[in-house]
Amino acid sequence: MAADQDSRAVTPPPRAPPIAHPLRIKSDPAEPSQMLPSMPQDLSEALKEATKEVHTQAENAEFMKNFQKGELTREGFKLVMASLYHIYVALEEEIERNKENPVYTPLYFPEELHRRAALEQDMAFWYGPRWQEAIPYTQATKRYVQRLQEVGRAEPELLVAHAYTRYLGDLSGGQVLKKIAQKALNLPSSGEGLAFFTFPNIASATKFKQLYRSRMNTLEMTPEVRQRVLDEAKTAFLLNIQLFEELQGLLTQKPKDHDPSQGPDLHRRAGSKAQDLAPAKAPRGKPQPSVLSQAPLLRWVLTLSFLVATVAVGLYAM
Repeated sequence: MAADQDSRAVTPPPRAPPIAHPLRIKSDPAEPSQMLPSMPQDLSEALKEATKEVHTQAENAEFMKNFQKGELTREGFKLVMASLYHIYVALEEEIERNKENPVYTPLYFPEELHRRAALEQDMAFWYGPRWQEAIPYTQATKRYVQRLQEVGRAEPELLVAHAYTRYLGDLSGGQVLKKIAQKALNLPSSGEGLAFFTFPNIASATKFKQLYRSRMNTLEMTPEVRQRVLDEAKTAFLLNIQLFEELQGLLTQKPKDHDPSQGPDLHRRAGSKAQDLAPAKAPRGKPQPSVLSQAPLLRWVLTLSFLVATVAVGLYAM
């Protein structure tokens, strides 16, 4: 079929190959739409195909691999839930802004899908009654939020990509993650701390996803807009990958950098240690021996530490 296409192009300058610019060629009235047999007709299928690679990358991020294996800490779970809170607040604010815009209206399911209220419950569970002052707001989360705000204000048709990425993921793999978190963190069977993963107004996740995809497929968009939606879905996955990488880095650094949230506890431990090293009161009339005279091993360790530090400085100077 490629050879037939080449034989038709006679006078005009050579066009880019169909695979490189599929939408530009499809939009050209001089050429038939049959030139794009590889592109799925349904938007939902096109999105699934376009995001296959980045979806796999997101699942293989270290943070998510640890999550899926049940190697999950309370601190890590709190961090990711706080990020999700900021992300869904931004997403749903932009959805509300565009709920009557025909580029998004068919996908407006606030009662069934919106997660803000559920995440507020989870924030109160994990961070306490003053959670709004306590929850972190990381740089990768901010970038994600900024992108959602840009899309909602300037290109609301691209909200389709973000809603697809987030909500259908929550209804699919999110249910598996809920069970993993419940077991790994020994959470109550009542579901406290996991409201985000619960959709009380959806009786069947499978049927609802079918409905949602069918609504997506009714959206009218030009080939150019359709391509931008596909590209934005990839961007959404990449933003998630950046978030996972950042969270993993924060968790790795915490033991070394002394998490500020653990400051008071560290201070208390340091204080108690100082008290342990302080000389005890000696019986009246007897001199109080020094700590070093009581601990020759400690004196030896201090001497060795000084020698190691001296060698290290010499190597650095070289």
